[in-house]
Amino acid sequence: MSEGVEWALHSCLNLSWIETGEAMTAAKLAAFYSLPTAYLNKQLQSLAKAGILTSTSGPRGGFRLARPLDKITLMDVVTAIEGAEEAFRCEQILREGPGGSPHVDYRESCVIAQAMRRAELAWRHELAGQTLADIRKTVEGRFPGTPDNTRSWFANLRT
Repeated sequence: MSEGVEWALHSCLNLSWIETGEAMTAAKLAAFYSLPTAYLNKQLQSLAKAGILTSTSGPRGGFRLARPLDKITLMDVVTAIEGAEEAFRCEQILREGPGGSPHVDYRESCVIAQAMRRAELAWRHELAGQTLADIRKTVEGRFPGTPDNTRSWFANLRT
């Protein structure tokens, strides 16, 4: 998984703590963690394309959450950034091994491919079962000052 997923998840949480209706530019979101603006902007655009964020241009433009945090799963963000393709792709190398056959679909019969598919389905199920609202609640429970500190940091940022 790329670092863009981590950046996207943290950016979504930060957007949830800014004032309602306020948009945040990619430059400001990137500055929060000293990230490269152009690369973060690419991730934010992917989130907007997936309907997780909205993007508005202009002097008061930027990014906002497009839907409530309880309607955004971790899997939604991963899929927006990484795509929907399977993480493990069986290339059917068994076809080339001793006793292999070009007429067998080894993606269906290979024990390794089956184990990897089960693991990926469990991973996807876990991510789909957690929302950004769940994450926000945990963060705020462990670090109660985070929302105010985040708002204050953005309010005092000079760009």
